[in-house]
Amino acid sequence: MSEFDFPYKYISIEGNIGAGKTSFCRMLADEYPCKLILEQFNDNPFLPLFYKEPERYAFTLELFFMTERFKQMQSTQSHDLFQQIIISDYFFTKTLLFAKKNLIEEEYKLFQQLYNVLTKSLPQPELLVYFHRNTDILKQNIIKRNRSYEQDITEEYLLNIQHSYFEYFRGILSFPILIIDLNTIDFVENRTQYEELKKLLRKEYQPGVHRFSLFM
Repeated sequence: MSEFDFPYKYISIEGNIGAGKTSFCRMLADEYPCKLILEQFNDNPFLPLFYKEPERYAFTLELFFMTERFKQMQSTQSHDLFQQIIISDYFFTKTLLFAKKNLIEEEYKLFQQLYNVLTKSLPQPELLVYFHRNTDILKQNIIKRNRSYEQDITEEYLLNIQHSYFEYFRGILSFPILIIDLNTIDFVENRTQYEELKKLLRKEYQPGVHRFSLFM
């Protein structure tokens, strides 16, 4: 493995559904010694039910996701010192962003109370990276990876999620956020594009939002 030469010890890779965040995290973990934290979608039994009957299963879906994410994020506080960095394919706050879109008002109020209790004990990432792609490209990626329960996701739903992230980012001043416009970039197949992405992660940034476009 290569020596890790990024100036951050805890990096979260975020993005909309189908943006490529998990693929990028796996590629980093294959190359560098790090603790890899990946969201376990397949372990949530309510996900297929939610896409069929969202109003009925939204609360149980989001509650399951939150508790599972919390258990994973707790491990960031006691990771192996020989693993120099933590890489995750989600940021715990996405729990609240998705819940706000999927829950009715009274459910969201209760959910937010639970979230506020849990999040107090979790560390923030030193760098948050958001992979941005247009919704039509996201939809193509969703179709391509062929998860049956995702095939009915609409571009409107993806656009709502995107707006939730951008609205949240505007209020963050405590750590740096990189919004990287990828669109048709395929860093999995193109090693040069992958290396260009890593270059952006090697720089030091001031807290707040920084936006880049990667067109090659």
